[in-house]
Amino acid sequence: MNRHIVHLDLDTFFVSCERLLDRRLKQLPVLIGGTGDRGVVASCSYETRQYGVHSGMPMKMAKVLCPDAVVIRGNSSVYSKFSDMVTDIIKEQSPLFEKSSIDEFYVDVTGMDKFFGTYQWAKELREKIIKETMLPISFGLSINKTVSKVGTSEAKPNNFINIPDGQEKSFLSPLSVKKIPMVGTQTYHLLRSMGIEKVKTVQEMPVELMESVMGKNGISLWKKAQGIDNAPVVAWNERKSISMERTFEKDSTDVLKMKSILTSMAENLSYQLRSGNKLTACVSIKIRYSDFQTYSKQRIIPYTSLDHTLIKTTLDLFDQLYKRRILIRLIGVRFSHLVGGSYQMRLFEDSEKLIKLYQSMDIIRNRFGDQAVKRAVTMGVKSIGSMTNPFNGQPPVIPAHRNA
Repeated sequence: MNRHIVHLDLDTFFVSCERLLDRRLKQLPVLIGGTGDRGVVASCSYETRQYGVHSGMPMKMAKVLCPDAVVIRGNSSVYSKFSDMVTDIIKEQSPLFEKSSIDEFYVDVTGMDKFFGTYQWAKELREKIIKETMLPISFGLSINKTVSKVGTSEAKPNNFINIPDGQEKSFLSPLSVKKIPMVGTQTYHLLRSMGIEKVKTVQEMPVELMESVMGKNGISLWKKAQGIDNAPVVAWNERKSISMERTFEKDSTDVLKMKSILTSMAENLSYQLRSGNKLTACVSIKIRYSDFQTYSKQRIIPYTSLDHTLIKTTLDLFDQLYKRRILIRLIGVRFSHLVGGSYQMRLFEDSEKLIKLYQSMDIIRNRFGDQAVKRAVTMGVKSIGSMTNPFNGQPPVIPAHRNA
């Protein structure tokens, strides 16, 4: 039985989210990412791409290329909520799906052609996502993940394509080798040095030659160029960790500043735990020095999602880890060993007054944003950093006090 794989990609996802929040941004050139000299472009609108701007480019260069662009730092928790909305729709409709990133999905619809028609099903799924979220989304449909992903990139923006069984090779043939998912900048330069620009050239080369030049990666590249990819769609499971990190614009030894940032990170991540009705039993911190040496330290703790415990653990770990006393480039916090469930009060450590305080703070955050309430020590922190948030964006759950 031939497989049928759909690849879905939310177009310029971060930009699309910001435009839903602020209609004035529609059709304006928009850049999202770090706003400092060392920041990078996380997402950019199609209007900026005609100037040569692309994701991963230094923000400083992007602003030179497109000086009229609106620059937005972005909000990872907002993007996660929109992503979760799309995930819920796909989860409800799909027999088997894989969430490969915050804005990309693979769906295995093999066998559904006998009952409904995979192409029609994919179009209706896309229409449902657009109707319920108002986010633009594109898809490609083929017999494997590679061809479907390439198809999506060709269908964009906000469109779709079906590559019929048996036409994979002819579809890929005229495209640039850069279109093959595994071809990064270095691989592309290597291929161009060999005189290879189009996929068709790779298709016509002996696989032994590709192997001699690139090893096992050469064999994999050759197969993908032929439209061959047996990689399965891996059933999506909820992540077991949540983390945040920040790279400084200038390397620093300001311990008070770093502790303020770590406090803000732990506070925000604790809120995200409660938003997802999760508890953590392991806190980790990471330090990267100016010489790029990276160190980490973790501690196992009783399951919790409350700020005061997690902040204290985070700062204790920092005090234990920061030993070199040289410039620091990056710091990060990670909560792992996550489980579902609500926090259970510790009889002799947590008071009813404290629990009610967290409930009130989270109500305010739910209404006005995750930065609406902060500790005084974090008020000077302008940017927390980038975050991975696997949760569903539901209101935090902190159970009311129950007498023992």
